[in-house]
Amino acid sequence: MKPLAGLLVVDFSQFLAGPSASLRMADLGARVIKIERPGTGDLCRQLYISNLSLDGDSTLFHSINRNKQSYAADLKNPDDLAHIRKLLMHADVMIQNFRPGVIEKIGLGYEAVRELNPRIVYGEVTGYGSTGPWRNKAGQDLLVQSLSGLPFLNGDAAQPPVPFGLAVADMMAGAHLVQGILATLLRRGITGFGGKVEVSLLESILDLQFEVLTTYLNDGGRPPERSSVNNAHAYLGAPYGIYATANGYLALAMGSILRLGELLDCPALATFTNPASLFDQRDEIKSILVQHLKHKTTQQWLSILEPADIWCADVLTWDRLFAHDAFKALEMVQTIDSRPSAVMRTTRCPIRIDGERLTSPLAAPRIGEHNQAIAEEFNLE
Repeated sequence: MKPLAGLLVVDFSQFLAGPSASLRMADLGARVIKIERPGTGDLCRQLYISNLSLDGDSTLFHSINRNKQSYAADLKNPDDLAHIRKLLMHADVMIQNFRPGVIEKIGLGYEAVRELNPRIVYGEVTGYGSTGPWRNKAGQDLLVQSLSGLPFLNGDAAQPPVPFGLAVADMMAGAHLVQGILATLLRRGITGFGGKVEVSLLESILDLQFEVLTTYLNDGGRPPERSSVNNAHAYLGAPYGIYATANGYLALAMGSILRLGELLDCPALATFTNPASLFDQRDEIKSILVQHLKHKTTQQWLSILEPADIWCADVLTWDRLFAHDAFKALEMVQTIDSRPSAVMRTTRCPIRIDGERLTSPLAAPRIGEHNQAIAEEFNLE
């Protein structure tokens, strides 16, 4: 039995942050009913990250909304809204990511929903919080990354700010929302009452940077200094970075430069005896490594460094990763095949419970696919 079996989540959210939270709860056993606008549904259905579509919708939508049911309702229609209110009386969790103030105008703000169901845990995702001068700004991942300072940690010193190559603000906010919801459900088990959980993309991306922001706050406000050579972490010294080899790339994490010089047969590194030089002279050290490491293959270097317990790794493409026995042992890929027109391979939930991998064959729903069954079950008509 999955740990959240028996819980009902009613999810009004669109795009990534909220749906990623309800996806994780579905993976853990909760029943998720996705409330969508009739006709168009979740706007993420048409948000393509490639030209690949599946069953008329984007693969992004399918990847983040699998294992859910869809109930189509026009929240501006009094009859549909009445049905939704009735459904919420049965719900354990509600999730929404409307812009601040919109859900209250509809009549489904926290106070109104709590009157219907005092036990409900109400999850809310915003871009920048519900107060402050940015409350109505578009909460889009790239914009949030840019405002958070994150791009100034990426790329080399001579490069412009480089954003993270994933919707990292959305994903972090979704993970934080799940944490808050589960904690509030635990409290509900003790008190009998639900509560409101609020997260924002900006706060989540700031929390992701907590280590470096703490350094900044306690180091006189000195800005991050990216290395001009193979930067991988603006606050870490040499050799931290990724280096080209004769046939690929080698990742080197933190470690003794003197020991590294001995193992690599690189006498030029022997002059950096002062530990402070790892940061103060990191570009010089890295430049030496750039020239030295390109003369042998990645595997040749790994055969020297790994037995000596140096923190290093090959830099794999997805093709090479997927072909590796270490990846195969994880059984990280599952097949979604509950509907012939929506067969898809995707990743599974990364969590294991009692040794069990959490998978599901259920495809993302079509708009309103479960209206009749849900209406009959909860007597919504």
